[in-house]
Amino acid sequence: MKIINLGFDNLVVAARIVTVTNAGAAPMKRLREQARKAERLVDATSGRRTRSIVVTDSGHVILSSVQAQTLMQRIEEAK
Repeated sequence: MKIINLGFDNLVVAARIVTVTNAGAAPMKRLREQARKAERLVDATSGRRTRSIVVTDSGHVILSSVQAQTLMQRIEEAK
């Protein structure tokens, strides 16, 4: 089982990740709000600015303060 560090010792199983996106786009802000209303939002930023959004196969939306490109590199290294 490969584990990805989302920053500040917050971890997720790599096989469960569906997508990693930048947090700034308007559709991602809507996704964040929908996840909050459905109680499927996980804030892993430790109070920092949200730089990327990770969506899992269970429908959970995870906010990370690590850049999306950095997370993708970590996922590639874990393969």
